[in-house]
This record gives sequence, C-alpha cells and structure tokens, in this order.
Amino acid sequence: MSTLLERLVDYDVWANGETLQSLKQGTTPARSLRWMGHIIGAEFLWLARMHGRPSDLAVWPDLTVKECEARMRQLPRGLGEALQELSQTPNRPVGYTNSKGEPWTNTVEEILTHVVIHSTYHRGQIASDLRNAGLEPAYTDYIHALRQKLI
Repeated sequence: MSTLLERLVDYDVWANGETLQSLKQGTTPARSLRWMGHIIGAEFLWLARMHGRPSDLAVWPDLTVKECEARMRQLPRGLGEALQELSQTPNRPVGYTNSKGEPWTNTVEEILTHVVIHSTYHRGQIASDLRNAGLEPAYTDYIHALRQKLI
C-alpha cells in the first residue's frame, strides 16, 4: 500500500476538519459553506462509485455547518475502507458514469489521489473567501501538519 497515499488521506481528513472549524467564526460566507458541502458531497460520491452504488448525498448539497460536521464524521471510515481495499487490490478498476453521463474507469488509487487534490483545491477557495470576508482561514498546509504531528 502507498504510505504516501495513506498520509495524504489522513491529511485530507484533518484539513477538512480544520477548514470546517474555520467556518464557525462569525457569519459563514455562503460560498464557503457551499464549497465545504461540495467537498463532502464529492467525497461521498467517489466512495459510492468505488462500491458501485449511487451516493446518498448530492455532489453540491445544500448543507448547514452542523450537517457538514455530521457528514464529515462518516468519511474517515469510508476512506479507511478504501485504503484497505487499495492494499489488497491496488489496480482494481472502478467503472462509473460522470455528471455529464460519460462512462469512465479509474483505479482506486487514482480516485483516492483525486479526492485529496480536489478537496485541497476547494479548501483554497474557502480560505480566500474567508479572508475576503475579514475572517481567518484555517492553516492547512500539508508540511505544517507533518511538522506539528497533526497527521
């Protein structure tokens, strides 16, 4: 199994949690909350795709901060199961249909890598949006998390 990918998934879970906490200071900008919901919705979608079933959450769900917290508590288990599967069948292809109706196939490893990178992109948008609203974004640099032994 990829030790790096395990660390990156741990980082993703930690950074998403830090970002969610940053949404609790003052009035949460609507765009930030929408992006946070999308991060969660997309991770649920990819986990569902890996299991060959539909997601029970929209890819752009309309969630409150509390609903985001509740859904995020479910993600570490699903991501852990995906990492466990990766250790057993690293190149297992996952067939799915994207939001445009196009059929695609990617491996579990490729999907988990995408999940981490996709979430990082949107956490950056949230950080910028919070700063523009006069709020302090979460400090979610990967190297910071490693240095501080947060992951």
